[in-house]
Amino acid sequence: MFRIVFALDLYNMNVVHAQGGNRKNYRPVHLKSLICSTSEPIKLLEEVKPKEVYIADLNILQGKGHHETNFAMIEQISSRVSTMLDLGISSLKEAMDASTLADTIILGTETASLRTIKQTAALLPGKVNVSIDKKHGQVLTSDPLMPCEPADIIRELNLLDIKNIIMLDMDRVGTSSGVDSQFLSNIVSISNHDVLLGGGVKDIHDIETLERIGVKGALVATALHNGSIPLYMAQQ
Repeated sequence: MFRIVFALDLYNMNVVHAQGGNRKNYRPVHLKSLICSTSEPIKLLEEVKPKEVYIADLNILQGKGHHETNFAMIEQISSRVSTMLDLGISSLKEAMDASTLADTIILGTETASLRTIKQTAALLPGKVNVSIDKKHGQVLTSDPLMPCEPADIIRELNLLDIKNIIMLDMDRVGTSSGVDSQFLSNIVSISNHDVLLGGGVKDIHDIETLERIGVKGALVATALHNGSIPLYMAQQ
């Protein structure tokens, strides 16, 4: 079954609406949502009842506020629903610490080196999701050893015991701009791991396209909040 992972962007212990990767302009999610009346995470989950969630901690990702601002909230969420967590991990220690907060953690190319990804996967087999982060068509990384092409990164990741590959297109986050089926089909054909998409999923037709080409799931927020994808699909 195709996985709809309900995306939660946490900022100062509230859920905000992510759009286009421009994190400083995010607003409380309930202001434009058709499926929730609150941006308080636990109450929101009680209203939406998702099967699994993806959490991005924007306080850490933006370097604002105390490092552990959202940690107690994250623990509460992960005690209620299957949770994958993105803390912008850049070191093995951060990965090990984060692993106590959620079911699986996310290491993204934007912040984690290829070496850190390999080390973490070896110590936490099956508990790591790797996010290939793209913006303006380029893989986001500061690691000179990280391949420049997503396909080459996938080939490196094929050798590791990880959970999922997430293709995260920051330009498409919150935009409902649709999916690049040709690119994703190629990624799926190369990857030994399940591929999930983050960013740009517009409606049920996009879901059907993704399912047809072999993508196993998608991180979705906007299309659920605006009703373009029926809520029940995130509850199955």
